Amino acid sequence: MIDIAVLNRLNAPTRAERLENLRTLLSGTAFPEAVPQYVNNHIHTTYSFSPYSPAAAVYAARLEGLCTAGIVDHDSIAGAREFLEAAELAGLPATIGMECRVDMRGTRLEGRRTNNPDQVGISYMTIQSVPHGKIDFLDQFFAPRREARNRKMVENINRLLPDAALDFEKDVLPLSQWREGGSVTERHLMYALAKKLTGQTGKGPGLTARLEKMGLELSEKQRTALLDTEYPFYEYGLLGILKSAFVPKIYIDAGEECPQLAEVVRLCREADACLCYAYLGDVGESVTGDKKAQRFEDAYLEELFQCLREEGVWAVTYMPARNTPGQLERLRGLCREYGMFQVSGEDINSPRQSFAIRAMENPLFQNLIDAAWRLIDHEKSGEPLRG
Repeated sequence: MIDIAVLNRLNAPTRAERLENLRTLLSGTAFPEAVPQYVNNHIHTTYSFSPYSPAAAVYAARLEGLCTAGIVDHDSIAGAREFLEAAELAGLPATIGMECRVDMRGTRLEGRRTNNPDQVGISYMTIQSVPHGKIDFLDQFFAPRREARNRKMVENINRLLPDAALDFEKDVLPLSQWREGGSVTERHLMYALAKKLTGQTGKGPGLTARLEKMGLELSEKQRTALLDTEYPFYEYGLLGILKSAFVPKIYIDAGEECPQLAEVVRLCREADACLCYAYLGDVGESVTGDKKAQRFEDAYLEELFQCLREEGVWAVTYMPARNTPGQLERLRGLCREYGMFQVSGEDINSPRQSFAIRAMENPLFQNLIDAAWRLIDHEKSGEPLRG
């Protein structure tokens, strides 16, 4: 784990400060040798929700032995240039992209639950391997879509929990990179709520008791985490508990801000970027603690692949450490059957997660390692990803 004092320096207020601090830290840090199998194309930063600025994410990736890393923030690509500059300073090959929500209206999956725990009919997809000259093009498309119904969700929080009322401008926005083109997500709302609760009640047994009075049923794992008051990212753990408990109660469906699939397919063709469906699969225990056990697309996975091909989507991204061997075998088989390009990346947005995906040490996933380098080659030279 990255040292908290180092992280604070790399999370300095401005991009210029962050990069200058990175230069200083790089000169005094002995990094481990890069592991060829350690690639991660799905790292979130402070430009959506994460403990890591783009510069900090690069440093942490080097610290854990990654040989390449990729940024994909929710509804924003504004952190990409900092990520690329930091990666160049660190000598870390990098790939850039973003994650977005897509409306499945007009497809055979209209009104169906796919990979979104909060809303049927809306799917998460990633836009990978964005040519660097197209960063502004994508930013201009998504910028108007980031004004959030999250302001209204804060109102729902305040009705539900009047003793922990939030102010969107004072409590939420300062936790984000909104003014620099970042997005505001439900995690920001829960992080603000976590900070409000710990500020009012403190950490440890008193907070645990308050959560139980609010109706939360805490597992032993959650209880243990809440008693670890010395953990430097305490509120990050708390937000996972709050997200699972309260987002279903305060959530407002995403509407016009979500483009339809056909529009995103056209956008990616024009940007010469790779649009990937982000496979989730039915969830048992959540790795990050903010998803409940739930069924997603496994019951009609082949129909999903048929839909993707019909609509012009030719790539799938998935996380080898998060699915069962049976899920992965089935998914990879369908990718081969339907000629889908496969991209790997572990969804990093919590300080308890490792950037290194040790599942990638399995020779079975060599194709995903090769794909990561093809993403980088495509960004730099226009080398085709297919064929």
